Amino acid sequence: MKPIQSWFATVIYQDRLRRTGGAALNRELLRECRQLRDFDDAGRRWSAKNYPGGYTSYGTMDRLQEFSSTFRELEQNIDRHVAAFAKSLDWDLGGRELRMTDCWVNIMPRGTAHSLHLHPNSVISGTYYVSTPRGCAGLKFEDPRLSRFMAAPPRTADPAPSNRIHVTYPAEAGRVTLFESWLRHEVTANPVNRERISISFNYDW
Repeated sequence: MKPIQSWFATVIYQDRLRRTGGAALNRELLRECRQLRDFDDAGRRWSAKNYPGGYTSYGTMDRLQEFSSTFRELEQNIDRHVAAFAKSLDWDLGGRELRMTDCWVNIMPRGTAHSLHLHPNSVISGTYYVSTPRGCAGLKFEDPRLSRFMAAPPRTADPAPSNRIHVTYPAEAGRVTLFESWLRHEVTANPVNRERISISFNYDW
């Protein structure tokens, strides 16, 4: 056995949604995301209070896979990634299946941010990127042990990847990012003048 080994890994998954045909689906998702914002009066009011500067359907339309064939197709594509992620975690589901429970749209103009949070009552959460202008904010994750570091010295300026307390995954249209729902994450303020558009979701079993 080596003198130093790493244990208790925090696993994050990212891959392209589809190898072929993804552009057409993405165009239709982009159209529906913008259309939803235009027609969701209650969602815009909810967002004004809870998502300053941006729009999210989280407070009004959070099961889009049940109402739109386009979002249903997205769900079917995400399902295989979730299955691969769960397999990598060595989960024993006891014959039960992981299923998408929530799915909602996020539109972030310049200056809109989403502070640190996690997703209770689910086991896998994730984001699919629809529109990601160059320079827009990525998805920032926090070391789940951070509150237990107590009197630990600070890290060096350039620590090894496994010793970082934060990591940011770039947002790239057409890609899906998955993580266990207890992992805290945030999106810092969008620094560019174009909208960052994503679709977030949760899975349970």
